[in-house]
Amino acid sequence: MNSIPITATRADNPEAPTLARRSFDSIKADIISGQLAQGTKIVESDLALKYGISRGPLREAIHRLEQIKLIVRVPHAGSRVITLDIKMMQDIYSAREALEGMAARLAARLMTDNEIAALSALLDQHADTIIQTEGKAYFQREGDIDFHFRIAVASQNHWILENLHGELYQLIRMCRHQSGQFPARAHTALDQHRQIAEAIARRDEELAELLMRRHISGAWEIVKKILEDQND
Repeated sequence: MNSIPITATRADNPEAPTLARRSFDSIKADIISGQLAQGTKIVESDLALKYGISRGPLREAIHRLEQIKLIVRVPHAGSRVITLDIKMMQDIYSAREALEGMAARLAARLMTDNEIAALSALLDQHADTIIQTEGKAYFQREGDIDFHFRIAVASQNHWILENLHGELYQLIRMCRHQSGQFPARAHTALDQHRQIAEAIARRDEELAELLMRRHISGAWEIVKKILEDQND
């Protein structure tokens, strides 16, 4: 992903909040996609040059990235892009399997027919995206066009949504980006999403939960293999 050039202005300029937001979005996207590698030391002068922004808005963006755990302060070493080690990622996937499994169960109970139709249409859009990338990637942008986000919202459970899409959400997206790059994963993931959506449409709560759990545990097996291969 190419970084978005941002016109530098003084921090007290009325445009500064907008610049901070744009730099936040750009850096966040680069961290999640791996363009800004895990463990990278945060050097303000380098980032200011890379993203074309002055120090004031940049520092605000970095502070916000720290709040969502994509950048961490390391004692005596400054700030760095978070490193997702195998234990942290295993914990994330374990939490996802439990929470998203329950979200799918509740979605099967609570989604309206119109919401289910919209979910199916969303997956048709995802299929078009996969075709455009020749099946090489299945990376969903955040928010309402994210299948997993849509299911979590449909659960109507505040605590599920808070845990899945609060601070944890961007770390989850980092994990999902890794599994989404695995050969043939795009088509497999889309097929599994369709199966989950079909179970929801049939109001089969037990099957919806089971399929979601299997989907996430399968993604974890892929990510674990990637990490093990990197460490060999």
